[in-house]
Amino acid sequence: MTKKKSGFWTFIFSLLPGAAEMYMGFMKMGISLMGLFFGLFIIGGFFGQSIFVLADIVVWFYAFFHAHNLRAMDDEEFYALEDDYLFHLDGSGKELWNKMGESRYRKLAAVVLILIGVSILWNNLLDLLWYLLPDFLEDIVYTISYRIPQTVLGIAIIVAGVWMIRGKKKELLDGEEKEEEANGRETDDTNA
Repeated sequence: MTKKKSGFWTFIFSLLPGAAEMYMGFMKMGISLMGLFFGLFIIGGFFGQSIFVLADIVVWFYAFFHAHNLRAMDDEEFYALEDDYLFHLDGSGKELWNKMGESRYRKLAAVVLILIGVSILWNNLLDLLWYLLPDFLEDIVYTISYRIPQTVLGIAIIVAGVWMIRGKKKELLDGEEKEEEANGRETDDTNA
């Protein structure tokens, strides 16, 4: 049963993602947030990828402020709020796959999965190299291997920025052309 609870205990429980929601009676919301938080933590630890820790920070802040927003709701809104899972999926997960079927989500998911896979392979191959290299080459290879991912990321950020600027410029030019066409039609209509 959902019920407004003590502000102090809500704060204490909000330090663990999902616990404050569960404390207030929103079990589905709480278990979703807690599962996502610890799931990302476990996956990041298993694969040795710090990107999952970054995602976990975002989940933590979301859960913290979500709990405090729930607590700050007036009584009418609070009691009208329905307890639901964080991800609205039916039992088979068809909704998620349908969304992933859309080209923009599919491409984004593919790029993210490829980057995570490349990062995992990179770390594993470097660990293997440490055993094979003589001692005097370790420092050189370490420096190069440390700089390559940073360089690739820097290039990717620059390319993404240029792509975004070109897309915005094209959007602005298309908007101006449509505006000129509309103005041209208006003058033709007034001349006729």
